[in-house]
Amino acid sequence: MSNNRFIDRRTCLKGVGTALALPLLEKMGWAEASETKAFKPPVRLGFMYMPHGVIMDQFWPADAESFLKSPPPALESLRPVLDQCLMMKGIAGVANGPFKGAPHALELSTWLTAALPDPDHRDEINISISADQVAANALGAFTTLPSLELATMPQTWKENQAGLNEAYYSHCSFRSPTQAVPAEINPRTVLNRLFKSKGNNGQVSAGASPLDRSMLDLVLGGAREFRRTLPSSDQRKLDEYLDSVRSVERRIAAIEQRQKEAALEKAGVRSSRRNDTDSPPIEIKIPEGDKRSEYMQVMCDLNVLAFQTDTTRVSTYIGSTPNGVSYPELGFSDKHHSTTHHNNQPEKVAKVAAITAFNIEQFAYMVKKMHSLKEGDGTLLDNCIMMWGSGLEDGDRHTRANLPFIVAGKGGGAINTGRFLPDTKGNQGDLLTTLLAAAGVTLDRPLGIATQQIPGVLT
Repeated sequence: MSNNRFIDRRTCLKGVGTALALPLLEKMGWAEASETKAFKPPVRLGFMYMPHGVIMDQFWPADAESFLKSPPPALESLRPVLDQCLMMKGIAGVANGPFKGAPHALELSTWLTAALPDPDHRDEINISISADQVAANALGAFTTLPSLELATMPQTWKENQAGLNEAYYSHCSFRSPTQAVPAEINPRTVLNRLFKSKGNNGQVSAGASPLDRSMLDLVLGGAREFRRTLPSSDQRKLDEYLDSVRSVERRIAAIEQRQKEAALEKAGVRSSRRNDTDSPPIEIKIPEGDKRSEYMQVMCDLNVLAFQTDTTRVSTYIGSTPNGVSYPELGFSDKHHSTTHHNNQPEKVAKVAAITAFNIEQFAYMVKKMHSLKEGDGTLLDNCIMMWGSGLEDGDRHTRANLPFIVAGKGGGAINTGRFLPDTKGNQGDLLTTLLAAAGVTLDRPLGIATQQIPGVLT
């Protein structure tokens, strides 16, 4: 097949100071395609995290046979795409070793490193390169961004469990053993990175205010011209993509507008749009906001756009970090951390189960959107590996012997989904090593505590 039928996969829609990447179109070829190599969409690798473990009997399927037909309550939101998911029970986390008094400093920092911090340099960052950054080193040369790191809340938690550096509490990505990778919590900044909005000096800037006009309007003229050159199937895909980008832009603008009005109200300035009898606008605070799901779904959408446009092939999203977060959207204000110490009290157990289901619901939102987007001969999800999980098994007892994980996506055909493996033999490093292999990443040494690839995961 000749490449002259393709348009460059890095083709962008351009406006004044703005360039918008495009999704995979039938007339578009990837850098890896050639005269002798058949076209195949790239594999993307994503990780989404929730702290403090789960209520086990509401998370794990009863058995392999009932997995698809009768999922446990925590997985209900994934029911429509469970055939695209793989679950493994029996994945052991990194043992606490000399850090018995530091469960929360370890749960996130070991999650993608599968390694312990250096006990001789506890107050400094010294752990191991994380799986996502291993993937970024291998796959990042093909994309604008080697990796994308997102978070819901600021990475500023300060504590001193076992004398460990505070960065261990709120970071899962480590570019090197001594360098943590910060995550972006502002969806506007992430959107601007995807749009490549530039100021007069060529540097990435905030661009036009979302409260004045949509940044998408800057590229619509070029989109209409470009659309005429595409076959009808690509025209539909382009229309769906632009509608999705506009929807994300408007939702971000709505969040920012509410934040702006709430700040004015707090300063004693009443919004001119409001009647005297109206309630004051809600001040959106993440993670304390009333619509945490709205914020998280915007971040999930941005992750989808980044994968859909091949802006990056590696992402992490820290849904929340250990300690300091509550979920008023669920009807209670109890802190997640304190609630996990439930001592089997039914009310607290129910709250922890609701928090788990809520977080999995946001993951399901992202996975289902990926499954709805066509790419190549299948869907975007077919070409992704999305892992959801936690760094603790049981937040009440701080156990790590059986960590909860959900893997969604077929990884370009590398992963056999639609299954629950109830008696998996392996550890956290083994799982990460297996997923890296599925994404086409070759390791020159085991990742953390890994000793093997997990049998039965790969096709």
